[in-house]
Order: sequence, then C-alpha cells, then structure tokens
Amino acid sequence: MSRIEARFAALKQEGRAALVTFIMAGAPAPATALKILKGLPRAGADVIEIGMPFTDPMADGPAIQAAGLRALHAGQTLKKTLKLVQDFRAGDKDTPIVLMGYYNPIYVHGVEKFLTDAKAAGVDGLIVVDLPPEEDDELCLPAMAAGINFIRLATPTTDDARATAVFRNTSGFVYYVSVLGITGTKAPDLKDVARKVRRLKAHTALPIAVGFGVKTADQARTIARVAEGVVVGSALVSAVAATLTKQGKATAKTAAAVHRVVADIARGVRE
Repeated sequence: MSRIEARFAALKQEGRAALVTFIMAGAPAPATALKILKGLPRAGADVIEIGMPFTDPMADGPAIQAAGLRALHAGQTLKKTLKLVQDFRAGDKDTPIVLMGYYNPIYVHGVEKFLTDAKAAGVDGLIVVDLPPEEDDELCLPAMAAGINFIRLATPTTDDARATAVFRNTSGFVYYVSVLGITGTKAPDLKDVARKVRRLKAHTALPIAVGFGVKTADQARTIARVAEGVVVGSALVSAVAATLTKQGKATAKTAAAVHRVVADIARGVRE
C-alpha cells in the first residue's frame, strides 16, 4: 500500500475527508518553499501536491502561472524540485507527496531516470495534466510499475463512456476538477459537485478529491461531505503573493500566511 492509499484508508476510518494542499516548488524562492512545505502537515494538510514549474502551464490560472514564473526566475528546475521532496522527507516519512505539472520537463529529464529519481526522493504520486489515457504507455504504466501512483483528472465533461478510459489505469485517488477552465478563476457549483461526484463513484472505488476553485472553509466543509478529499491550491499561492515585497521577494510573513489559510480550511474539512 502506498503512502497515498494508506492515508486515505486511515482517514476513512476516522470518518473524514482529506485536505490536499498545493504549493509551487521553488516559489517565491527555494528556502521559503521548503519552509512552507515543512509546515503544511502541522497546519492540517493530509496530502501535499507540489507543482513542477513549467513555461507553458495551460491548465493553470493567473495565480499559479505567476507562482511558476517566480519559481523559474528563482532558478527552480525539476532536479531542484526532487531535492525539495528529499529535504522534506528528511523530517517527514508519512505525509504523501504528489508532483503535479506537465510532461515536457519529465520527458527532457528522461522518463526512466525521472521515475528512479522521484522514487528515491520520496515522491508517492504524479498528476500530469497533458497526458491523456491514450498515452498511458508514455508515463502512466511505467510510473505504476515503479510504485508511484498515477492520479488522473476528471472534469464536469467526463461522461460515462470517457470515465471508463480515464479510470482504467488510475491509482491513489481521482482528482475531480469542479469547474470548466483554468485553476482558481471560478467558484465551484457545490450542488453540481455533489451530483458529479456521485456519478463518478459508479465508475471507481478510488477516493475522489475535489479541487479547482476551493478557497474557503465553508466550501471545503460542503465538499468534504460528498467527497473523500478537498484540494486547495490557488488560495495558498495567492496567500504567498499577498506577502511579497514589490520586488517579489518573500517576507517574514510568507510561510505563516500560507499556514493560516491551510489551518482555516482544515477546520472546515474536519467539521
């Protein structure tokens, strides 16, 4: 059983949903990103997604795009992102870590080498938004063979026929994108989320985590009643941005601001 599977199983026994938090690797600077990352479990994160910065993030909204650019300007690379995970693992052996991003940096790194390096660093899962099920041989199947969960996205337009293909080789959990479009630009329709999650559950026994647009404890509380996980990303990235200097540098408030938002939303998930 992977760390992801073990965490969702343990939370099921507790009778509550998981809080899945997203941060951008290396943003706004490597040292600050590590400080933010290390504090997430104490703040209430159950699973952590780490964004792999990329120059053409087609699924990301303005907040996450800006965070990725800050990271790239600070010199973040895929190799450094794996080192970030390794540094986190030195003090935390239990919290599941998922890398989220796009295929190009992995392809350039080399798939076999990437999977070897990711496993050694302590990565538990991957979300690669631009690799559809038709390309499973490219990364999904090799990742699963290496013991790394491959987590697939489902959207409001994923119909019953498509769901069969989407979930065929998915593992760990399913990430349900609750709005159409890019991240962080719309609030989810909570009644529609409940309907769509129920329909998806007919196709998979995997936990379903709902994200894209979740920003408040009230939203998280409502989603946690119908899904096994709540994903928060843009709200945390925006919390980072709100504390930066005019030059885009971190301040003494940066990490604490993120952790406060996580703690607030965690209370919503746990109620």
